[in-house]
Amino acid sequence: MINMKITLNKRLTEIDAETLSIAELLGQQKFSFKMLIVKLNGVIVKKESHSETFVRDGDHVDVIHLMSGG
Repeated sequence: MINMKITLNKRLTEIDAETLSIAELLGQQKFSFKMLIVKLNGVIVKKESHSETFVRDGDHVDVIHLMSGG
């Protein structure tokens, strides 16, 4: 399998895939918070698009956990 190198939350990360959807990436990296913001190359990806939006070699992905409370 081909190793893809991406920057995930400012860390160089190697993934054993050529392409991967945002949804697959979140599951593989065990991001389980319900309230997540995902940015792909600086652009916010809506939750309903996570399955159709693909990460490729060299991409920058930021996963931000939203917290609520007072």
